[in-house]
Amino acid sequence: MTTHTNEYGQPIGAPVPGWSPRPLPGAVKLEGTYCRVEPLDAQRHAHDLFAAYRTAPDGRDWTYMGVGPFDNEAAYQQHAEAAARSTDPRHYAVIDRKTGKAVGTLALMRIDPAHGIIEVGHVTFSPLLKRTPISTEAQFLLMSYVFDELGYRRYEWKCDSLNAPSRAAAQRLGFTFEGIFRQALVYKGRTRDTAWFSILDSEWPMQKQAFKAWLAADNFDEQGKQRMSLDQMRR
Repeated sequence: MTTHTNEYGQPIGAPVPGWSPRPLPGAVKLEGTYCRVEPLDAQRHAHDLFAAYRTAPDGRDWTYMGVGPFDNEAAYQQHAEAAARSTDPRHYAVIDRKTGKAVGTLALMRIDPAHGIIEVGHVTFSPLLKRTPISTEAQFLLMSYVFDELGYRRYEWKCDSLNAPSRAAAQRLGFTFEGIFRQALVYKGRTRDTAWFSILDSEWPMQKQAFKAWLAADNFDEQGKQRMSLDQMRR
């Protein structure tokens, strides 16, 4: 890393020439091969989402979420309506292109345009998209939007430090682990230590290339099984 100093000989950060605050994320539709990411609309999406989440055998997918599980569709509908009205977090639905149905949601949140920082969170993927190309492509579409279109410098992922599947997902997707914030939150009546991860704009071109190679049709065999992992593509 190049060291920069000021007129007093003190080390300082690298200059960011021409920097200006970034645009806020908007109500965009992001089209992929396997899925579409679009603004959450409770009237159009809540029924399909509730049905998708109900395909899980139990409520463990909600353990590390701030809400849920939902006992009935009316309760989930009410939650979806509130989420759809929010602009930070800004929630998006993930649509399976084969069925046209919503199968999960995720959000952009803790949006800091002045410094070019944004977080992906509230990732609530149903069993209908877990371990499928849809899951990876939805994340890739949102990353591409943030880095390529909006020009943010830092893309964050945070989760309960005890949430092993979320930590593994972050690292599979190319995020760098940065450490633990102890006793960062209280939710559902319990404490949370938060694990922090990030991807920087300087890292994005290589990450983008790996995502595109992994999502390519020739990376999957006749049974839809990947030929090479995302980590192998990255290496």
